[in-house]
Parts: sequence; C-alpha cells; structure tokens
Amino acid sequence: KVGLIFNSINNLVYTSSSPLSRSSFVISSPLSVIFLYRPSLASSFSCFQFTVTPLCCPSRSSILTGQYPHNHEVRNNSLSGNCSSLQWQKGPESTAFPFYLSKQKYQTFFAGKYLNQYGKKDGDVGYVPPGWDQWHALVGNSQYYNYTLSVNGKEEKHGDSYEKDYFTDLITNRSLHFLDDRSPQHPFFLMLSPPAPHSPWTAAPQYQKEFGDVKAPRDGSFDKPGKDKHWLLRQPVNPMPDSSLTFLDSAYRKRWQTLLSVDDMVELLVKKLESIKELDNTYIFYTSDNGYHTGQFSLPIDKRQLYEFDIRVPLMVRGPGIKPNQTLQAPVLNIDLAPTILDISGVNLSSVNVDGQSFLSQMAPSLRNGTVRPVFLVEYTGEGHPTTDPACPKLGPGLSQCFPDCVCEDAFNNTYACVRTLNKDHDLQYCEFADSESFVEVYNLVSDPHQLENVWKKMDPTFLQAMNQQLIKLQSCQGDSCPCIYVQYIAPFVQTCSLKCYTEHHHKMKRQMRKKQDLKLQQ
Repeated sequence: KVGLIFNSINNLVYTSSSPLSRSSFVISSPLSVIFLYRPSLASSFSCFQFTVTPLCCPSRSSILTGQYPHNHEVRNNSLSGNCSSLQWQKGPESTAFPFYLSKQKYQTFFAGKYLNQYGKKDGDVGYVPPGWDQWHALVGNSQYYNYTLSVNGKEEKHGDSYEKDYFTDLITNRSLHFLDDRSPQHPFFLMLSPPAPHSPWTAAPQYQKEFGDVKAPRDGSFDKPGKDKHWLLRQPVNPMPDSSLTFLDSAYRKRWQTLLSVDDMVELLVKKLESIKELDNTYIFYTSDNGYHTGQFSLPIDKRQLYEFDIRVPLMVRGPGIKPNQTLQAPVLNIDLAPTILDISGVNLSSVNVDGQSFLSQMAPSLRNGTVRPVFLVEYTGEGHPTTDPACPKLGPGLSQCFPDCVCEDAFNNTYACVRTLNKDHDLQYCEFADSESFVEVYNLVSDPHQLENVWKKMDPTFLQAMNQQLIKLQSCQGDSCPCIYVQYIAPFVQTCSLKCYTEHHHKMKRQMRKKQDLKLQQ
C-alpha cells in the first residue's frame, strides 16, 4: 500500500514561465512541465492533460467520478446545473473514488474548495460526502479570508487574520498535522484544493509586491480577432482597449502572487514526507480543474471556451516506479485521474463505473497493462442571465461573465461539444455548437497550434459527416465504450482503436442493432 497526495489548484494557465519555480517546478512550454531546484522533486512525470469540460464544478465532478459530464450530469456551477445538488449527492458522488479508497482502508483527508455550491443549500455544512475521514471543505466558491468551512460536518467561520485564516496556508498546516497524526498501519490519501490562483487573487502579505513588472504573454492568439469563430468570440473589441489590457495584466500578476503560497505548500509537504520517511512510498499528483485565458482572441480573463488555453491543464506526478523526467505524448484526461488513483490503490477497475482509463501503465510500465485512446470528447453547457446586464444594456439577455468594456465570456448558446484527436501524426479538433447557426469549428493544430483559422469550410463534407457521427457516439458513450469509439472514415486522419478494441465495439454495436430490430418486430 502506498500513500497518495492529490493537489488540484484553480484555473491554471499554461505560460512560458511560472511563479512555481523557487522550490518546486516551472511550466517550460505549452507541451511539457519539468521539476526544478529541489532534488526531492526531480523524479517526475508530466503529460498532455485535458479537462473534458473547462469549468470548475463540472470538471471537479469529472475528477471525482471519472465520468464525462453527460454521465454525471453536472452541467455548470449553479445548483440548477446540478452542482452539489441532491441529485449529485445521491447519485454520482455516492460512488466517487474516495468511497472506494475508504473500502481499501485508506485514511482520507480533504481540505480546500470542493464544489462551488457545496454547503450553500442541499445538505448544508453538515453533509460530508462518502469516503472522507477528515473533511475541511470551503462553503461555496474560492476565498482567501472571511470564509466558512465545514470541518467534519461542523461550521467553522474564519476572519481576516493572515496567521489564523489565510486559506492556502490553513490547508497546508492541517494537511501536515494529518500526516503527523495518521496511523502508520494504513495507507493515506490527501486531496488538497487551494483557492489559488482563482479570484479574488488575494496574495499572502509577503508576496503582494512580487512580479511587479510581469505582464500577460503577448504571443500566440493574444489579442487576435475571432472573426471566423462562434459569435461570442466575434463580439470583443479588437484590438483590446487599454482598460482591458490594464485589467488583465493586473489579474495575471495577482494570480502569480497567490501561487507562491501554493509553492510553499508543495515544498512543506515534500519535506514532511521526507522527514517521516514516506516520500518514496507516496504518489504526488499536481494538476488543475481547467485552463484559463488572459487576452487570447481579445477575451480579457476567464475559461469556458473550447480552445487549448482553456482545456489544457498541467499534470505532474512523482512516485514509486516512475522514472525521472518523463513526458508522455499521449493525451490524458481529467476523467483518467480517478481510475488511475484507484488502480494504484488496488481496486479492480472492472467493478467501477468510469468513462476514463488508468494511465498508471504509461507512468510506470512495469506495473499495469493499458491502452491509448484514439479520440476524446470535450463538452460544455453555457450559462447566461435571463435578464439584461444593467452595465451592458445594449447586449440583451442570455449573457454572463461580462468584464470591462462589456466583453461577455459566456452565454446560454455557448454550448458545444468537440471531438479531439491527438497522436504522433495528427492533432485535430471538431466542434459543434447548440445554437441557431449550428455553428461548426474545425482546427488542424499541427499547422495552426494557436487555432487562429477555422478550416471547416475547407474540409471534405464526407470527413465532416464522419466527425459528426463520431461526436454523436461520444456524447452518448458510457463506461468502457468511451475509449473505444470508432468511425471508419476517420482512419486516414487519425490512429484508431486497436483491432481487439474495434472488434469488441463492433460486436457490441451489432448486438444493440439486433435488439432494436427485435423490438420493432415485437411492436
């Protein structure tokens, strides 16, 4: 039995550099992450990780369950969107991966932001999800001061004292105490979810003057017009006015400042594991729930979009059996985290209802057998307000997340689903919107890594039809069928399933067709 630490931060954006460099790691490019400085963090594994939906609550629900949003049915951050609702609590959450870890006699600990609506209504602070032995969960969305916690089901209010209340440090300190107090007879699992670098971007006092000259990177798609994209991307003023640039640069600096406390968290946890002689027996995962944009396509700041900057997130892992300085080229999804953690803990994955697959074999090939998926799904359900934003009366209803200069980042019809392929030969994305235009976006990321040109009008109609069929299948997939979706016409463009995988799926589809035919005959 080995220990597990899972550290998930909010809204981390890939950049050419990172504040996480003093003692832990630095993001070196959009494609790879390496550890720096401390020898104890040198044995690392990094990879291409994607979130299957670029928003907090549905993404976190996917991390917990290993399921696509269309299966766990958490659509957005609202209670009506099923975020921490009774339906979620009685359904998918009841068999999320902590439930299985507890059955494996793991000592489990959670601290930080859980789900955006947790503790605000359904179940209130007295509700502790199944599987957690120690529970220190934030009520509602990210805060650094003046927040309420559910501590093992009891309300605990906090003020504005840095020493007593700064949330990132509190999470760190309580996790260190848990490691000191745990029973050495059983393995442990910690899930730490600090608010950084989510708004309101309140840095610790000692870090509030750091990065004074830093600005958001001006490369790639920064301040490029979204002229051939969904209407939401066509509405920002281009080039961005100075007010938007000032706003996003300030947000970018503050986000970096908040992450320095996360950097301290990582260092202190690693030192603690070294001191109790458990570092070599512990897997440490470091990731985020979604990406983030700062000025791409003239959108000031937010997530929720289908592009690389919002769906790509870092994933770094160290632990037993992992060779140093590996970078996995095959894509890993956030729905793969739950099955991988359960695989490490010894759970038989055939008994668990997950859409993802373990990537333990790719990190430590000697430990398990695994396969590489050919394609995957990204899906999102847009949010909007039924009434017009008073600050932007000309825009009308149905919009939300409106920032300076009335640039809105979301809307009811910012609802889309995408097929994504990524392998050594191809890097494609095909997306359909649920709007009055039935808008389609297609990108060849080999020749256009920043997704500047929507090429759907240049594509062979037969190819577009095949991608549409692929998308329909992925949007209804469940469990083992999700990594094994196959459409014959896509074969010239992407690597497909193994022969075994395809054969199994082909026979399954034939059985389903026979059942439908039998039902018709009976009718």
